Amino acid sequence: MIKRTHIFILFGIICWFGISKAQAQLQEQKHNFSIGISGGVNFSNVDFSPRIKQGYLMGPQAGFTARYISEKYFSMICGIQAEVNYSQRGWKEVIEDSSGDSYQRAMNYVEIPFMAHLAFGKEYGNGARFILNLGPQIGFLLGDKETHAMPSIQKEQYGKAVENSFDYGLIGGGGLEIRTGIGHFLLEGRYISDLAISLTAQRKTTSHAPHILIYAEKSLIFLI
Repeated sequence: MIKRTHIFILFGIICWFGISKAQAQLQEQKHNFSIGISGGVNFSNVDFSPRIKQGYLMGPQAGFTARYISEKYFSMICGIQAEVNYSQRGWKEVIEDSSGDSYQRAMNYVEIPFMAHLAFGKEYGNGARFILNLGPQIGFLLGDKETHAMPSIQKEQYGKAVENSFDYGLIGGGGLEIRTGIGHFLLEGRYISDLAISLTAQRKTTSHAPHILIYAEKSLIFLI
């Protein structure tokens, strides 16, 4: 898990340097600004140490997107993309004893990713593009909710306050953009490496690495 996090961070740094290099060697300058809305579903869990057996907690995500295309470098369309999203994530435990207990915790955030945007494909008119987005993200906790079938059964991670209401990390993903006469529609999957500790508890994430919050997002974005 530690190595995977380091690889993800290194990949992000390399991509940012790649964008900087491309901007330093302009081939064709562009000025294209788009805004739109997005909606999708998060599938999230949390990496605890010691490990807790979990499924994925499903939660909604929705927000606003702004994108600025600055140039075309050979066949690669380059720009930046910023978003403001409402996102619900957390974890859902798999309890395999005979108690009949169940537990999940949902945390609601406002998240602001700021990403490098790369696109490959048809530049003008209707058609499809392959897209990549990668960059940092910050988030602000709005609140959280625990759902516990049998509150009389307590574990270390239950009922603990959220330590950091401010969250930060890296976000990256790829997908397909379909350009039509009525707008641009995107289907995208994303991965988040969340670099902030969330819970005040005796059960903590390992001291050698932050906890990892993973979600896969499918987004439908209409750009105007």
